[in-house]
Amino acid sequence: MSATVIQADYTWIENGFAADVQVAVGGDGRIEAVGDLGREVTHSLHHAALLPGFVNAHSHAFQRGLRGQAERFPGAAGSFWTWRESMYQLAASLDGATFHRLSLRAFHEMRDAGITAVGEFHYLHHEHEGDHRFDDLLLEAAREAEIRLVLLQTFYATGGIGKSLEGAQRRFATPSLDRYWNQLDRLAALVDPGTQTLGVAAHSIRAVGLDQIGGLHQEAVRRDLPFHMHVEEQRAEIAESVAAYGQAPMPLLQEKLETRRNFCAVHCTHTAVDAMRRFLQSGGAICLCPLTEANLGDGLPDLQGLAGARLSLGTDSNARISMLEEMRLLEYGQRLRGERRGALADPSGRVATTALVAATEGGAQALKLPAGRIAPGYWGDLVVLDLTSPSLAELAPEVLLEGLIFGGGNEAISGTFVGGRWRASGTAAGR
Repeated sequence: MSATVIQADYTWIENGFAADVQVAVGGDGRIEAVGDLGREVTHSLHHAALLPGFVNAHSHAFQRGLRGQAERFPGAAGSFWTWRESMYQLAASLDGATFHRLSLRAFHEMRDAGITAVGEFHYLHHEHEGDHRFDDLLLEAAREAEIRLVLLQTFYATGGIGKSLEGAQRRFATPSLDRYWNQLDRLAALVDPGTQTLGVAAHSIRAVGLDQIGGLHQEAVRRDLPFHMHVEEQRAEIAESVAAYGQAPMPLLQEKLETRRNFCAVHCTHTAVDAMRRFLQSGGAICLCPLTEANLGDGLPDLQGLAGARLSLGTDSNARISMLEEMRLLEYGQRLRGERRGALADPSGRVATTALVAATEGGAQALKLPAGRIAPGYWGDLVVLDLTSPSLAELAPEVLLEGLIFGGGNEAISGTFVGGRWRASGTAAGR
């Protein structure tokens, strides 16, 4: 097959927008060449700019069904734990058709928000006891939305440290490590090899025993798969870990696991700065979900001095799907915490580049995807910006990224390419 050649007014290459660059994407969906190629253009994009496709490193697609729910608080303040009861009610109510519809809607919204790849932290496995129908339906929904998917198959065994699963949690159940790996091997035969891969996840220290976490991570490293886990999102989680094991989750995991390679810790809202820095220095990565963490009242992590660290971003509960807003709140949250501007500025003083790297390369690294850059060998996953959008009006290329992140929204995204295949925003079937 001949290459698809894409050309916009400006293309993001090496921390800046360059004019009149051609991007050639081969029949395998990977970028073949970038530059002044002199080729016949397949997609000529006028009044447009190209960015690498956004990589959503942490999502629970079914929670799209909670949008607008659990937002009233009569008589008492809400919390993560009261929200969790609403999530359990949703999880208990879903049949296959509704689960598929919610997942598909979430994935379509992600495409419209410039997200071309998603790490789906998937723990709602069973429609009926013992089946894995929701796993299969998730793969189907991602294929229909034509979004790149890393299915982070999630192990979930307890309803708290030492507690049995109850109620809706039984739909999350993983009986044993052997059953888990058998299911992962079954899914490996079902994924679309062009757009879908697998990863390993332990839900949390509340839902997975220490020996099981160690076994999951060890085998993930052996198979060279990404490994993700919720870590220290809630103070109560830390207290429960200290009561059971004598340590908070992060230092406990660093002590118990032989390596941090392939390990992405999600949230780290209440992780001590020194513990977070040691984790990152030892090869770990961190995924932050600022909109969800704000919605749930989790708190603000302390990211001082971590501007160049392995950070990524996720939409988590999907109460709002906008990677631009996740980037914005990543910086704004640190400004509010530290009462200073430019909290996550890189060595050149730019904040927007730190945020963009988290939303692209950082997520790709956390998911072990060759994505997040417009360069040969990477997937041809691209975001197209509409330079006629009012929020981008009169912005020079030198400040376009800053204007987009701090003043733009999803309306500035005219479409996306996944593996070189174009889809305009808002044009999905059935929308």
